[in-house]
Amino acid sequence: MKETTVLYKYFDEKTISWFKDKNEYVVLENTAAAILKKINSGIPVNEIAKTLSKELEIPIEKSVDFILELEKKFFTEKQSENIEMANDFRNIKRPKNFEFIKYYKINNIIFKISFLSDKELSFVHPKFAHLVMEEVTEFQNEFEVFINHNYIFLYVNNTFIGSWSPENLHYFQGKFSMELIQKIHQKEEKEWMGVFHASAVSDGKKAILFLGDSGNGKSTSLAILQANGFTCLADDFVPVDVKKQKVYSFPAAISIKKSSLETLLPMYPELESSAEYHFKRLHKIVRYLKPNNDDFFANLPCNDLIFIKYQKDATLVCNRISKIDAFQQLVPDSWLSPITENAQIFLDWFENLNCYQLVYSNNAEMIETVSKIFKNDL
Repeated sequence: MKETTVLYKYFDEKTISWFKDKNEYVVLENTAAAILKKINSGIPVNEIAKTLSKELEIPIEKSVDFILELEKKFFTEKQSENIEMANDFRNIKRPKNFEFIKYYKINNIIFKISFLSDKELSFVHPKFAHLVMEEVTEFQNEFEVFINHNYIFLYVNNTFIGSWSPENLHYFQGKFSMELIQKIHQKEEKEWMGVFHASAVSDGKKAILFLGDSGNGKSTSLAILQANGFTCLADDFVPVDVKKQKVYSFPAAISIKKSSLETLLPMYPELESSAEYHFKRLHKIVRYLKPNNDDFFANLPCNDLIFIKYQKDATLVCNRISKIDAFQQLVPDSWLSPITENAQIFLDWFENLNCYQLVYSNNAEMIETVSKIFKNDL
C-alpha cells in the first residue's frame, strides 16, 4: 500500500487524525490511531495483529479482522466526487446584458457585481446591501453572476470560477465569499487556514468566535454585544489566515431571524422597517443588520470559542468543554484548507484554544460573562 499523508494530534485521551487524500478529520481511539500509523508505514498486518492480540488479550483472528476493517475504512481509495461542479460549461456564452449592476465599497476597494436577474441578485445582495454606492467608472474588481442551463455561474475579473446546481447554492455562496475575502485582504485561497460557520466579536484587541446550531442565537448574541460596546468582525462566514492564525473581518450584514426582533428592536429601531427576506429552502425569514465595523481590513488573534445557546428562562451556565466535543461541533460546518502544512497549523491552533459552552436567557449576564472571557477572568 502506498503511504498516505496523515496527521495526528492527541486531545483528551483521543486522537484527531487528518487524512490528506480526503481532507477529512476523524476522532479516533488512541489504539486505532496507533494501528493506522503502523499500517500507513508499511508494517505487515500479521505483525500488527500479533502485538494487538497480546495487548488486548483477544484472538489473533479478531485482531486481523479489526486491522483489515480499519485499513479498508481509512486507506481504500474512493472515486472522487465533485459536488460543486457537475458540469462546468466552460464554453458557455456569458450574457452581454445584466438586469442589475451593483457597486459595493469595502474600505477603499470597489467591486462591480453584475446579476443577470433578480433571482441571482437574491443569492448575494441582501447581505451586502449596506455597502452599495452610486455607479462609478473606476473599480478594482468585477464579478458576474448568472444562471444558464439551470446552473449558477461565477466569473471574477473575466476568469471562470465555477458553476453550481441549484441544490448546491450554498457552495456557490461560499465560493463567492471566498473570492471576496481574497480580493479584500489580498490573500490567495492557500493562505487561508479555514473558514468557520460562526459569528466573530471583538473588543478591539482580540476576537471570540460564537458557534452553535442554527437557531441557537449566535447572530442575535453578536448583535446584542455590538449594541454594548463590542465590534462585529464577521457573521456566518469567519475566515482565519494561515500565517498568523488571525480572525479576519468579513463585511456581510448580521442575519437576524424574526424570532429575535422583540429582543433587538429596542437596541436597533431601524430593524422595524428593514426589508424582510424569505428563504424557503432554509425555512427561515430574516432581516439584515449593518455591522458596526468601520475597518473591514481588521484582523485579530482568537483564543476562545464559545458554543452559545439562548434558552428562555435558563439560568446562565458557562463551562469549559472538552477539546474533542468542541472539535466535533466545529469541523462539520467549516471549510478547512486541504494543504498539509495548513492542516497542521489548524490542529496546532485548535490545541491552544479555550472552549466554552454558554447557555443564557439574561442578556446582561451574557454580556458580563463574555467580557470576563475577553479579560481572561473566567
